[in-house]
Amino acid sequence: MKAWLIANQFLMNNKFSELTNWLFQAAKAANIEMELRTNAECLAILGRGGVDAFKQYHETLPEFVLFWDKDVRLATYLESLGIPVYNSSQSIALCDDKSMTHLTLGQYGIPMPKTILAPMTYENIGYTDYDFLKGVGKELHYPLVIKECFGSFGAQVYLAKDEEDLLGKVKQIGTKPMLFQEFIKSSEGRDIRLQVVGDQVVAAMYRYSEVDFRANISNGGKMRAYQPTDRQINLAIECTKILGLTFAGVDLLFGENEEPIVCEVNSNAHFKNIFDCTGVDTAKQIIDYILMEKGNKR
Repeated sequence: MKAWLIANQFLMNNKFSELTNWLFQAAKAANIEMELRTNAECLAILGRGGVDAFKQYHETLPEFVLFWDKDVRLATYLESLGIPVYNSSQSIALCDDKSMTHLTLGQYGIPMPKTILAPMTYENIGYTDYDFLKGVGKELHYPLVIKECFGSFGAQVYLAKDEEDLLGKVKQIGTKPMLFQEFIKSSEGRDIRLQVVGDQVVAAMYRYSEVDFRANISNGGKMRAYQPTDRQINLAIECTKILGLTFAGVDLLFGENEEPIVCEVNSNAHFKNIFDCTGVDTAKQIIDYILMEKGNKR
């Protein structure tokens, strides 16, 4: 069986290369002839003769693609050629844009923080007034959370303690898409990451921080292995099914009565930390599941 592992040409640092190498080795152990290709090496060729040119350039197309990137345009193009892509372009797009994640999950009554989407503006115009922020503060109360719709590792997540702080952070973000959420005080500095593959939670870790309202490891948080409850497991799996994901990292918060609340769903969740924490090899789990799924479809 031949496959491609797609990674981003411009994000090939040690942190990301380690993961792609890990996936590559897992495929090799499963006797899959996997080629590592970047999105810059697989240019989507459209228009007259475009598909034929793409096929001729690559000679042999893969039986499936493990898409370890967020280039949804390329993922969509590969799907248009009839190649199964994991995760799908639509799933990646829904997770990459946090506003779309919440819009989609909200249609199914998934428990999540009260969320307000910032009105769209144009880059060459910006916000000509900030009156809408008064409504945000009144509805969500302070402190409240601000998230850029596109971001990873908690780096684009902020806490506003009052109206002045909110205005300053919104001006700092500028015209980038953003959303506002109620601050779940009962989950301050703690959450859980559940690694889902197929219809199973294969690993889970508890993340906590004593210095930041965010529990992300990249922001100085700590971690330990965690045994999720049935309620947490079922919620994580339900989210991945709604979003059409084959594999994902689902982050859950703790409500006032420890009830699970969905924070985020990550289509390309980094799994080194959860491996260090639990010993579960997510790369192997992903490859094994794809092989099982493809075998069932034959």
